[in-house]
Amino acid sequence: MAKMAKTVTFSSFSSLSNLSSLPSFTSLPASPLNKTFSQSMMEEALESAESIITKWDLNSQSYTKIISLFRHSRKEAKEFIRCVRDLRKAMHFLVSQDSKSEKLVLAQNLMQIGMSTLEKEFFQILSSNRDHLDPDSASVQSTISSNSEFEVYMEYDEDDDDVLKKAGESISQVEKASALVMSDLKVIAETMIICGYGKECIKSYKLIRKSIVDEGLHLLGIEKLKTSQIHKMDWGVLEHMIKNWIKAAKIGVTTLFRGEKLLCDHVFSASLTIGQSCFNQIAKEAGLNLFLLPELVAKKEKKQHHHERIFKLMDLYAAISDLWPDIEMIFNFDSLAAVKTLVLSTLKKLKDSIHTCLKEFETMIHKDSLKELTPEGGIHKLTRTTMSFISSLSEYSRVLSEILTEHPLKTNTRLLESYFTAPILEDEHVNNHACSVHLAWLILVFLCKLDTKAESYNDVSLSYIFLVNNLHFVVDTVRSSNLKNLLGDDWLTKHEAKLKIYAEKYETAAWTNVFVSLPGKNSTRLSPEEATTCFKRFHAAFAGAYLKQSSCVIVDGKLREELKVSIARKLVPEYREFYEKHLRMLRKDRNIEMLVSFKPDNLENYLSDLFHGTPILSGSSHFASSSLSSSSCFSIGCVKN
Repeated sequence: MAKMAKTVTFSSFSSLSNLSSLPSFTSLPASPLNKTFSQSMMEEALESAESIITKWDLNSQSYTKIISLFRHSRKEAKEFIRCVRDLRKAMHFLVSQDSKSEKLVLAQNLMQIGMSTLEKEFFQILSSNRDHLDPDSASVQSTISSNSEFEVYMEYDEDDDDVLKKAGESISQVEKASALVMSDLKVIAETMIICGYGKECIKSYKLIRKSIVDEGLHLLGIEKLKTSQIHKMDWGVLEHMIKNWIKAAKIGVTTLFRGEKLLCDHVFSASLTIGQSCFNQIAKEAGLNLFLLPELVAKKEKKQHHHERIFKLMDLYAAISDLWPDIEMIFNFDSLAAVKTLVLSTLKKLKDSIHTCLKEFETMIHKDSLKELTPEGGIHKLTRTTMSFISSLSEYSRVLSEILTEHPLKTNTRLLESYFTAPILEDEHVNNHACSVHLAWLILVFLCKLDTKAESYNDVSLSYIFLVNNLHFVVDTVRSSNLKNLLGDDWLTKHEAKLKIYAEKYETAAWTNVFVSLPGKNSTRLSPEEATTCFKRFHAAFAGAYLKQSSCVIVDGKLREELKVSIARKLVPEYREFYEKHLRMLRKDRNIEMLVSFKPDNLENYLSDLFHGTPILSGSSHFASSSLSSSSCFSIGCVKN
């Protein structure tokens, strides 16, 4: 700041040889104060002003030239301010009485000296109290200082400590110091403005405060960027920059710019025009620089569509949207409209890029041509990536609803309406309808793709195993994420019912031959030959089904057990009844162990081995023939004589 101080000159207040360069008080209207300001009061004001103002003349040789008035004696500083303001009243009186009076010349010279002194004090207070004028202090103290009791120079009979006590008993020593510094700046600015020296006052203020704002952005990691830099930048690097920018922007807007705005409004409360002009010159360039990164990112992504980048774009959009009320409040002057225009333009570009990413994602599902299917009917890679993406989207429901409300679905609306009804949310202030509908549509598109992939299996039962696994994964993802709130219980109920239908169709496709191989409950008593044929038929059907289904997998443990139990309930009781009814007539058959190779109690054991994706090789299980040897995989269930 020492270098900065050297750049500031006070030539505007140097002694002048004529009155033409002084502020023209003759052009001012007669003040109402003239009615009460008497000759004696004017002379007293001149006398007092000459005494204290000349003492602090920068051109004098006294010690006051090198010390600070406000640091030296706050009491004397108050007196100095009082004298300058009374001097102004005296000048108004003299103008109304005799514009060519020698006393007016004296008063104008004293005013010049006083303004020069106050400009020096203003600069010194700004440059030496940076810590007391940081954005946090400014935010707190501008609120405190808004109280009339805090205007220490307007109530000359109150001590600073009394004023601070009135402002708040709980404020710390640091806050007290900040409050006094802000009041010093404000009273100097007010005094210089009402005396016609506002331009000189804000020169020092802009110089110092602009450097502080620029330095603050630099410390937050905000640097000037070019389009070419962003265009060439690797996404991983850019993603890290976006993450840091979001944190920096919140501090930059809510603390740095907000604090600076409050400080500027407080110091220049005497003149709205001057305050606006000052803040504009301090904050405009910095504000544009702060919001440059998201604007460049939005431009880049508008040309390069990668749906997986949507989340960082939504992070950017959400961060800026959340800051918009503060941005609108801080940059509320016409002269700062460029900052708000840039922010709104960036939000629009981010919206477009996010919507394009959604369309790109849908297109990716439609065009997926990966023919590689899991041989055991497990969960497809596309299922995992798609549902992971959609469940992550559901966490951005507020952002997506804002965007999708402007881009409603236009295709297959009748199909969607018959498929999905958005739930009614309890919170009437939350409107996620557009997001709910769009995510339901994306899942529907994906489920249609699953149906297409299921048709690629040569075995119908395996197709249904595939659908069971993948639909269950979809339902489970919805149930365990924010998708449940967006899609609702009706959606879950419908798809759980659909999952049950797929499981039933699997049982029908895979095990019907086994079920029908038994004669049934209402059949008449069979002859030994008929019973033998039936046992052989059941064995062959079960062996074939078991061999084929042993390679299938049901990924979810609970679903796996439910399906096994369902098959067992349909199969075991029927077989037990047939077994107990016809086994006795075959006991004399020497090949009974080959004909009846397992007991009913062992069927559930065999079924328990299913759906783990561990196929039984036909060569080692002796399932190639219709009869089983005692060494086959079923030999553990053979009948003992």
